[in-house]
Amino acid sequence: MLQKYFLEKKDAHYRMAFSYTKNKDDALDVIQDSIEKALKSIKKNGPIENINSWFYRILINTAIDNNRKNQRNTCMDPDDFEYMLKHEDKYENFDLKVAMDKMPHQYRTIIILKFYEGMTISSIANIMGENINTVKTRLYRGIDFLRLELKENDHESAEEY
Repeated sequence: MLQKYFLEKKDAHYRMAFSYTKNKDDALDVIQDSIEKALKSIKKNGPIENINSWFYRILINTAIDNNRKNQRNTCMDPDDFEYMLKHEDKYENFDLKVAMDKMPHQYRTIIILKFYEGMTISSIANIMGENINTVKTRLYRGIDFLRLELKENDHESAEEY
């Protein structure tokens, strides 16, 4: 059952990990570490009710821990950029990618889970261990942040011409 879940969701898990690490190898390491933590947890605690929410929480926390551990500014490696160009990506708008990268992680995570992964507010609240109203507030603040960033970017582009 777990193997099937991991295989079905591998692309979504990769996108989420990559959104934190900005590096293919680090994203794959985060996924591997997350799966290892999940398997140990199941062995210790038994079956899990909502695997999707539970695993996303592990994945996000592992990605955050990985970034803290590495404490570095991440630049996209040219090989990673080529990889992303060759593989289908739901984040097609480059300006949106840049704005998403500038966004604080608690907003970015909610935006990705809601709009790219199609999760409900209650599922996101469960994953993040937050109140539903907190998630709603962060969602709206994240949308406002993106709106402002994209508007500024649009202004800067217009001034260049």
